[in-house]
Amino acid sequence: MNGWNAERFFQWVKNKKIAFIGVGVTNTDCIRLFAKKGAAVTVLDRKNREQLGGLADEFEKNGVRLVLGEGYLDQLTDYDAVFRAPGMYFYHPALAAARRAGAVITSEMELFFRLCPCKTYAVTGSDGKTTTTTLMAEMLAAAGKKVYKGGNIGRALLPVVEQIRPGDAAVVELSSFQLISMRQSPDVAVVTNVAPNHLDVHRDMAEYIDSKKNLLLHQDGFSRTVLNRDNDITRSMAGLVRGELLEFSRRQAPQSGAYLRQDGMLCMRYRGQETEIVPMDQIKLPGMHNVENFLAAYSAVWGDVSPGVMAKTAQEFGGVEHRMELVRELDGVKWYNDSIGTSPTRTIAGLNAFSQKIILIAGGYDKKIPYEPLAPYLCEKVSHLILMGATGPKILRALAACPAYDGKHPAVHQATSMEEAVLAAKELAASGDIVALSPASASFDLYPNFEKRGEHFKSVVAGLK
Repeated sequence: MNGWNAERFFQWVKNKKIAFIGVGVTNTDCIRLFAKKGAAVTVLDRKNREQLGGLADEFEKNGVRLVLGEGYLDQLTDYDAVFRAPGMYFYHPALAAARRAGAVITSEMELFFRLCPCKTYAVTGSDGKTTTTTLMAEMLAAAGKKVYKGGNIGRALLPVVEQIRPGDAAVVELSSFQLISMRQSPDVAVVTNVAPNHLDVHRDMAEYIDSKKNLLLHQDGFSRTVLNRDNDITRSMAGLVRGELLEFSRRQAPQSGAYLRQDGMLCMRYRGQETEIVPMDQIKLPGMHNVENFLAAYSAVWGDVSPGVMAKTAQEFGGVEHRMELVRELDGVKWYNDSIGTSPTRTIAGLNAFSQKIILIAGGYDKKIPYEPLAPYLCEKVSHLILMGATGPKILRALAACPAYDGKHPAVHQATSMEEAVLAAKELAASGDIVALSPASASFDLYPNFEKRGEHFKSVVAGLK
């Protein structure tokens, strides 16, 4: 399929047997597209017909075959191509059997990179992906580009690939689940950082790191790679870079890339020239982690966006929903929604955004990652810790084992629901305090995703009298 464009690919698709595993945000529009293009489409999903609702009727009306229920993967060996959902583990036995039977195993994003006619920018990392991706898209749009943003954030892009023109820009966020099978890389690859995450799915930390490396492993000499110089794992990827290497750092000036100067100025060093961009105290988003996000984004779009646009974005961009989002101020207490805090490193970054101790609501689904690194920050940055969910006891054990914990600071409270946690925080808070939901855990014990968790938190906080 080398050299294929969208037109040639969709000619190939006609009458081919194409399977889509999972009816979610990514695959739904792709299913519609492939059916429209004349493929023999089969949808395989663990959900039953009732759970699919109106989509089941719509698909069948358009000639799509449905295989639903517990045995949905039993017959996966009779297809020309299989598109897995981003959350499906690449090494699943059913996928391995389909590969042995001769099927192409791919994903929406991998095919998009192959067919996309414009410059592609992609971001991965354990933390900061969405904000960095959004910053890049905002700056490219402000520079006059028509920007298509998608991947792990927002919409699937394959269904609109025929609309994209060579002068446009595609900016995508990619998770480890998407990258684990990726054999296509973008023109500009950004790795924000790597820390333990998703170890409930990946067989080990090495596999998780290897999935991140796939973002840059398939680049060529005309590409750009942006790596976090301050993160040991990302810094070690420099030897894999085949094109232009830019590093970003808040601790030291790299040979080439964006950095935070000692006087608080965000600067860019490129081909021996230093350019001042914006003072740190003019960045609207709080927290040093957002300084890092801007440094990563600046490095990625340098040469495509002017320093003036970069500075204006920093001064005006107010953030992405569920990322240390100010929900309301009530009786002098500020309430923040950081539901994106699905790992300890995420929550640590959120805690470091404040100059005072806060009341923290934490706990959720267990991704099998350690909480010991979080414990010292709980002692230093948290006055009251309200724990809920499956990881509540795990976080408490890590705190109890921390040498900095005296058994009283932070004070620990238990909650069995979001409503109970918010009411407890309201009772504990006084004027001038800050309350934040930053769970350091995934949401799947109580919610389908972190967005729904954040929305529930916001609705409960909005209802406080």
